[in-house]
Amino acid sequence: MVIILVLAFALPSSAGYRELFEKEFLSKPWGVEIKEESACLECHMSDVMSVELQQIPQDWKASWHYQNNVSCHDCHGGDSGDATMAMSHQRSFIGKPRHDDVPEFCGKCHIGILKNYVESGHGKALKETGEGPNCVSCHGSHNIQKVNIDIINSQRCSQCHSYDRAKIIKQALFLTDKKIEKIENDLNVLKKKGVYPQTEEMTLFDTQAKFRSLFHTIDVSVIRDKTYYFTKKLNEIEENLQATFQELNFRRKFSTFLMLLFACTWIVVSLISKSRND
Repeated sequence: MVIILVLAFALPSSAGYRELFEKEFLSKPWGVEIKEESACLECHMSDVMSVELQQIPQDWKASWHYQNNVSCHDCHGGDSGDATMAMSHQRSFIGKPRHDDVPEFCGKCHIGILKNYVESGHGKALKETGEGPNCVSCHGSHNIQKVNIDIINSQRCSQCHSYDRAKIIKQALFLTDKKIEKIENDLNVLKKKGVYPQTEEMTLFDTQAKFRSLFHTIDVSVIRDKTYYFTKKLNEIEENLQATFQELNFRRKFSTFLMLLFACTWIVVSLISKSRND
């Protein structure tokens, strides 16, 4: 068998197989998982790119998108697995959208948020002037972090207008945001205990998504009216989680009681047996 392989690699017609062997095996690590390759990342990290464009992969790897497996082609289209088709319009490549196209670009996934944004003062300003704030203005482009209430701040909002209105909105959202944070912590504690309350987790996800989209209305009256609804839903989730904690606590105490009862029974039986022997 060894001789056949040697002869096969020695033949001129086997040059293609040799190159394939070297490319697919000799240059690959053994005994470890082979990570998915991306033509987008390889190109952007190459020396031919400017420093600004080279930074994009690092920003993306630190983003919420990366943590949720949202890759380059999911937003920009193209084929990240084929360098020749990575920027092909045949593979729906979009590239960098124009400033006024960004909401529709992001809205492919964030449908509910897009609807609220378009109907908001921000969305109307962008449509009328082409220069209003878009998604990137507040969230950044590639280093996108998990949405939180801290995005609403004086430094960011005062770039376009006074912070007064934004401050009122932030205050209206604050308590709801804190309640969501507490429930997330409770869910993590339960998971560490081996309990997975899927119903509550899915309800929280749905409620949180709707609550986050509310941010983009930038309408104080709407936010105040709907905050009651979100608070009610979150209270229901919290009550269910507290009931789960109480059940776990009861089981822990009951298990301890059974262990003590078993230990006492064993001691009593041992003493009786010993007294009989004596």
